[in-house]
Amino acid sequence: MHTMTPAQLLESLRWRYATKKFDATRKIPADTWKALEESLVLTPSSYGLQPWRFVIVTDPAVRERLRAVSWNQAQVTDCSHHVVFAARADMTEADVDRLVTRTVEVRRVPAEAIAGYRKMMIGDVVKGPRHEWIHEWAARQCYIALGQFMETCAVLGIDACPMEGLDPAKYDEILGLPAQGFRTVVACPAGYRAADDGYASLAKVRFAASDVIRHV
Repeated sequence: MHTMTPAQLLESLRWRYATKKFDATRKIPADTWKALEESLVLTPSSYGLQPWRFVIVTDPAVRERLRAVSWNQAQVTDCSHHVVFAARADMTEADVDRLVTRTVEVRRVPAEAIAGYRKMMIGDVVKGPRHEWIHEWAARQCYIALGQFMETCAVLGIDACPMEGLDPAKYDEILGLPAQGFRTVVACPAGYRAADDGYASLAKVRFAASDVIRHV
C-alpha cells in the first residue's frame, strides 16, 4: 500500500488554510471529487452507525439561497462543491437495524451472530440516557467526518473552509432536511483558492506543541 512520508503529510497540512476566496472558474475534477465523496463514506463513527447525511450542493440557485443565510460569505457560491454536514435528529431501532442488515450483507454473517451488538446499541443510543441528547451525539460524529474530509482535501491539493457561520434552521428549510430526519450541523465549501486570496500567504498561528500536547 502506498503511504505518504511524515514530511509529505505535514507539508500538506501546513499548506491548507481556511480559504476565504475561491476561484469560481475552477471546478474539482470528477475523479478527484469521487475520491473526496468516498472519504466521507469511509469516515469512522461510534458503533459504525453513521448518523449523518452529506448534502453536496452544486446548484447555483440553491447556493445563492444558502449564501444569504451564511452571513453572505462568498465561499458558498464561489467554491466548486459546497458540502453540508447534517446529523440525525433522532435514533430509532430501525436505524440500528439498517446497520445490522448492512453488516449481514457486507460481511455475510447471520444476524444472530451480531444480536448482542444490536442489543447493546439499542440499549445505549435508543433506550439509554444518551438518547436524551442524541442529536448532539450525532453532531459530534459529523465533526469526525468534517476532519477527515478536510485532511483528504489537503492531501489531494484541494482547498476547503470549515464553516459554522450559517443559520442551521434556514439551511434545514432550504434543503428539506427535517422531513428526512436530519438537521444541519456545519458546512464546508471546497475548491481552489483564488490567486489574490491574501489569507493563503499568512503564517499559521498555533500554540507550541508543548502547550497543547502532554505525554503521560
